[in-house]
Amino acid sequence: MDISAKPISRTKIWLLAARPRTLPAAAAPVIIGSAIAFADGSFRLLPALGTLAAALLLQIGANFANDVFDYQKGADTAGRLGPVRVTQAGMLKPGTVKAGMWVTFALAALIGIYLAWVSGWPVIAIGVAAILAALLYTGGPFPYGYRGLGELFVFLFFGVAAVMGTYYIQAVRFSLKAFIGSVPIGLLIVAILAVNNLRDIQTDRASGKNTLAVRLGVQGARQEYLLAVLLAYLITFLQALSGMGSFWLLLPALTLPMAVDLITFVYKNDGKALNLALGRTGQLVLYFGLAYSTACILARLLPL
Repeated sequence: MDISAKPISRTKIWLLAARPRTLPAAAAPVIIGSAIAFADGSFRLLPALGTLAAALLLQIGANFANDVFDYQKGADTAGRLGPVRVTQAGMLKPGTVKAGMWVTFALAALIGIYLAWVSGWPVIAIGVAAILAALLYTGGPFPYGYRGLGELFVFLFFGVAAVMGTYYIQAVRFSLKAFIGSVPIGLLIVAILAVNNLRDIQTDRASGKNTLAVRLGVQGARQEYLLAVLLAYLITFLQALSGMGSFWLLLPALTLPMAVDLITFVYKNDGKALNLALGRTGQLVLYFGLAYSTACILARLLPL
């Protein structure tokens, strides 16, 4: 019997649609926001866990939305170079994926109600804006992801809103340190999108999906990746040395060799080979986020 001919289970199909490798982009900002709250003496465990769960659900819901809306707009075809999209592959019907999307967003909204109850109405505003951003990235009549604005919104929602929102939920106030902490991780998450769109330049251009990578061209998209990654480290190191943070914030330098390897790989490869860079950039986001968070915690426990 040919094992490869065996049908894929329903659970495996939904896992493919959820795209687990993208989840570090949702988790890392929450971890950083929670660590900054801990450093300020404002950490609250249950709201932190609730924020993490909501962020993961929002990311999964966004993945479902991109899966079905890209298919319906013709951006996903048989020539796709990235990981399997279940709608395009015929594994799930568009209506089924949309139903999964709405269920996932509804679960995130339920957690959001609890977070709003413990932290106030601004949480509702952040949550509604995040769901709308996820839907309108590839959905609706004017999908901003098709107009070269994806990086801007990813930075704002995965960086600024995620870190500052996490901090606010626990401290019930905003913080300059939380804002500064949101910038490096937001830039690294922009790098995930940059390498994703670099890989898809040819198919996106053919389908009319004018991402920033399509507008910049191959070399410009590589330079975008380089700039996003290097700025993330530069801002962190300046924070460590400027008095706005602790010398512990030099800890993320431990992940710099991985970042340099990734930049080199992105400059030397294209097409399907960039799937490896996509997954490893997600890992870099997680490792950087953990190092930054550890630095914030150590700054409180062992101040330098």
